[in-house]
Amino acid sequence: MLHYAIVFFVIALIAALLGFTGIAAGAASIAKVLFFIFLIFAVVSLLGGVFRR
Repeated sequence: MLHYAIVFFVIALIAALLGFTGIAAGAASIAKVLFFIFLIFAVVSLLGGVFRR
């Protein structure tokens, strides 16, 4: 999940440098959503590991 967030972030940066602002905004918003989903899964996994013991 984090890998895809980084990929979309890089796509957003390249699109912004080339002047494609619509594509850059879309890719940046997708990257942000994927990053927050990754954070939620990481916290749930961490809490699951702590409470399992």
